[in-house]
Amino acid sequence: MTLDTLKHEALALLKQLIETPSFSKEEDKTAALIEQWFTDHGIPFERENNNIWAFNEHYRKDTPLLLLNSHHDTVKPNKAYTRDPFTAAEENGKLYGLGSNDAGGCLVSLLATFTYLYHQEGLAYNLVMVASAEEENSGMNGLNSVLKHLPEPEVAIVGEPTKMHMAIAEKGLVVFDAAVHGTPGHAAHPNNDNPLYKCIEVLQWFKDYQFEKTSPLLGAVKMTVTQINAGSQHNVVPAKVDLVVDVRVTEQYTNQEVYELLKAEAPCEITPRSLRLGSSSIPEGHPLVKAGLKMGRETYGSPTLSDQAALSCPSLKMGPGDSTRSHSADEFIYVKELMEGIDIYAGLLEKVVFKERAMIDDELSMKEERL
Repeated sequence: MTLDTLKHEALALLKQLIETPSFSKEEDKTAALIEQWFTDHGIPFERENNNIWAFNEHYRKDTPLLLLNSHHDTVKPNKAYTRDPFTAAEENGKLYGLGSNDAGGCLVSLLATFTYLYHQEGLAYNLVMVASAEEENSGMNGLNSVLKHLPEPEVAIVGEPTKMHMAIAEKGLVVFDAAVHGTPGHAAHPNNDNPLYKCIEVLQWFKDYQFEKTSPLLGAVKMTVTQINAGSQHNVVPAKVDLVVDVRVTEQYTNQEVYELLKAEAPCEITPRSLRLGSSSIPEGHPLVKAGLKMGRETYGSPTLSDQAALSCPSLKMGPGDSTRSHSADEFIYVKELMEGIDIYAGLLEKVVFKERAMIDDELSMKEERL
């Protein structure tokens, strides 16, 4: 099957995905659409919960594994939408609809590319395509639950909207629950231990705190108080104030190290919800990155979290669309972005999975360097 044919099929699938609600944990109907894609192309697949995956036809046990992954769940549409979020409307080169940009365009582009390479023999990497669920809520039945069924990947491409540039590092995430304790009492009586007033200094501490190490790609660790809750009625001083603290962690720290620092230094009680969503990266000298650079792609560090956080192998975040459109009202992707994304994915993978072509490219590069 030609790449041009697969492009048109990918666009048709994306329209179906848009018109099929797939909020996190409710992706069963879009999972069925992805199953149908594999069935229509004669590709055996496996499914657990709402995750679907398939290996290339000529899988060899002695060959390293390259994971291709993107998700088919979406957030719920926000109230600023002026269009029906579940209508796939193609207008003036744009395809509108919830999940079109994040991350439906990436998913169908990777599916088309995987299908294009599925029958190829003698690849330098085995390929596995995973269409995962529960990415938007970092759920336990997403990509992380599939990995136990796969051989350990050597490297991964995670499809998220990056304008087809290469995010070679990504911040991790730790959400902390914090508590400022005080003495409860009647508002009419003196109280020098009101946790709401004590909270002023605590908030200022979080605002001013700076982590010592800075990442050359991702910058500083970013810590933000995002929620605050206290009190039951106007005449009662509460016993405590609850805070939620969002911390975006760079590769300079593990999540555990961040927790140990804050536990020792924060002027309040602090407890992490999870330490599993770590920072991720891929070496700049990796063949995938070098191949992308040869194709005119740029590298950068991404502040947003993705399914890369579930992976222990080097991973590259890359896909059609623009991250700034994600979770926005009247979400869209340019059809041109989708078509170019498939071309770039295919070209990138061809440079690294075909041994002979990779050797020729390396020889040409060496000659260019000598000249």
